[in-house]
Amino acid sequence: MTLRLHHQTGYTYKGGASASYNEARMQPQTNTDQTVLHTKVDVSPNPWTMSWTDYWGTLVTSFEVHERHPELLVQATSTVTVDRRPTESAGLSWDEITGSDVTDRWLEVLVVTPRVAPGRELGSVVRQIRESSATPKEFVESVVARLREEVEYIQGRTTVHTRAADAWAARAGVCQDMAHLTIGALRSQGIPARYVSGYMLPDAEPEIGQPYVGESHAWIQWWDDAWVPFDPTNGTPPDDNYVEVGVGRDYKDVVPLSGIFTGSPGSTMFVSVEITRLS
Repeated sequence: MTLRLHHQTGYTYKGGASASYNEARMQPQTNTDQTVLHTKVDVSPNPWTMSWTDYWGTLVTSFEVHERHPELLVQATSTVTVDRRPTESAGLSWDEITGSDVTDRWLEVLVVTPRVAPGRELGSVVRQIRESSATPKEFVESVVARLREEVEYIQGRTTVHTRAADAWAARAGVCQDMAHLTIGALRSQGIPARYVSGYMLPDAEPEIGQPYVGESHAWIQWWDDAWVPFDPTNGTPPDDNYVEVGVGRDYKDVVPLSGIFTGSPGSTMFVSVEITRLS
């Protein structure tokens, strides 16, 4: 499937900004599941820009605006062919996945940071699931099933700064929260897990040429002798309606647009994503 993505985001500054310094992580890259045919980032006002690849392999556009501006507009346009093949789990045992070969290699995505830490209540639930799970794969499936049973998808109850334990306490959140909850649960039991940022076309059978309101989306990958992708929000592996932008330890490593500005305090962020199936 070939998709055209148009991601528009930015800030309206309450009192105007005299300068701003930003990073955008909004462009997909070619990997084994997808081929990028075209991608570009346009910024208004016209800035100084530099493109580079970060530590996690995500394409970054850094830019600076050195003139007064009431609004910052960033538009990423990409055309991507997706041919996602299911990743077969190798079926590692608990001893294998917690052995030094795995833990030494993937230490950075085994750390239970405050952002993903399950907290006392969920931590107790996770330990009970671990005790009854014969394999890591069975544990992952049971954890996701429990989270989807307990946590309701509700927009507006959490923010990008919400920690996993707080989302669990509220029993509500969005895809970012579900990813953080799952990652924290898996890492707490010694399973390497990382955060995936990208886009999702919500219509399972999209019409060719028809623009759809898309979504910035988050899912996970967990280690089973290969990175196995899974979307805990929808309870399924990603299919060809998913386009990957980047991976990291959590949301903070793959924020679509981040930065600072000088000027009067106060800004409002806006976001829209449009996805069109081309073939």
